[in-house]
Amino acid sequence: MNIAVIFASGKGTRMGAEIPKQFLEINDKPILVHTVELFQYHEKIDKIYIVTLKDYIPYVKRLTEMYNLSKVQAIVEGGETAQDSIYNGLKKAEEENPGDSIVLIHDGVRPFVSADVIRANIEGVKENGNAITSVPAYETIITSSDGKVINTVPNRSETFIGQAPQSFYLKDIIEAHEEIQKRPQRYENMVDACTIIRTLGKEAFLVSGNRGNIKITTPEDVFTFKAYLQYKESEQTFGLGITNKIGTQYELIKNGGKK
Repeated sequence: MNIAVIFASGKGTRMGAEIPKQFLEINDKPILVHTVELFQYHEKIDKIYIVTLKDYIPYVKRLTEMYNLSKVQAIVEGGETAQDSIYNGLKKAEEENPGDSIVLIHDGVRPFVSADVIRANIEGVKENGNAITSVPAYETIITSSDGKVINTVPNRSETFIGQAPQSFYLKDIIEAHEEIQKRPQRYENMVDACTIIRTLGKEAFLVSGNRGNIKITTPEDVFTFKAYLQYKESEQTFGLGITNKIGTQYELIKNGGKK
């Protein structure tokens, strides 16, 4: 069984919008729906669980009906923190599925993960026990403990940008969460599932992500999302990517407008 747990219980304070960012409509469709559809229409995904804010549960239920998101099995109330919320979704999945199911934990505001990356996550769990989606860092990564003085500048060839999904066997990631919950600090500084398992001394394994798999956090990200949508629509309509279009235009110019 391959399961997606979609985290959509953030309040989106950095977006500055009146509603949580996952419910902002882009091209007349909420960002959350754009995201869930990637898993709904993926042949390897069997079930989906959505974790969201308590007050938005009825709205998300209406969205699943409106967009025929038939793989959604349950809409779960979020918790005190992001990791508490994800744990709630994992526990709901545990009620209805065997422990050796593969679970892909994904952000509700990452609406451009590719089908190949979803597939690679599933295969990565089968091969290594977990799969952490990432892409190489193209820019220099700098660490600073106080936000003023640079502590380290890691070798760029050894740095990657973590993305989602992050994938595990269901029983393994639930056990990891429950170990963390026993600690006095619980989820403090636990930004994602990868942080949880590395804190517990467990190995984590990379799988290659796609560069367009952005997380929509700020108003600028919304413009990027719209640009990606426009690109996808153009590619589907004309069967040409940006690179091919530029190449075609160059050939026309070189040949005096003749194909």
